[in-house]
Amino acid sequence: MREILGRRRRLLSKRNDKGSELLGAALTFAAEWQWPVLPGVAPDPQGRARCACPDPECTVPGAHPFDPGLLAATTDERMVRWWWGNRPTAPIVLATGAAGGKAPCAVSLPALAASRALALLDRRGMRLGPVVAAPTRWALLVKPYSMEQLGELLYAKDFVPGSLRFHGEGGYLALPPSETGQGAIRWERAPLPGSAKPWVPDVEAVVDAVVDALTRTGVSAPEL
Repeated sequence: MREILGRRRRLLSKRNDKGSELLGAALTFAAEWQWPVLPGVAPDPQGRARCACPDPECTVPGAHPFDPGLLAATTDERMVRWWWGNRPTAPIVLATGAAGGKAPCAVSLPALAASRALALLDRRGMRLGPVVAAPTRWALLVKPYSMEQLGELLYAKDFVPGSLRFHGEGGYLALPPSETGQGAIRWERAPLPGSAKPWVPDVEAVVDAVVDALTRTGVSAPEL
């Protein structure tokens, strides 16, 4: 009995620590950096690879908004405290390109291709902003862009890998230290400690560099 009670206390303590970590991160994103966030739907407790949303074939388990919906994303500190006070282990979801262009957008690609591309860009001395890493995909944060701007950028390219995904206005991205059905979300490139608001590059620079890096390293970047 003592062993069982001790195990329960450890699990509860771990959950409380994780909840405090998530709340602290959500408050930093929303209140300090003015990035609108909201809680994501949790992974299914019956199987973490599944999502708790009604879609049995959900492709991003635990890493998307459900209730409330994406339009509820906010920078209001009181709302953030209320959400994570009631759902302390909920993933943190960023509404990309929202809040009148204050929130960053993102360009994501498969993890292996992203790792190779970042290594090449580092050797070239290119400055990158924060990079969010999920087990299967990494996302490079960029300045907000319009659909027209993105369309012109892609139209001018001779080749764009089909595995590149663009998280612009109306999109979303799970942020660290969330736990989703695919695993932990972490910073591959973390924002500088104490920064008032992380610097992010233009989408043109990132797409140009990533496409060139993938081509030069011979990474086909399959769809994932």
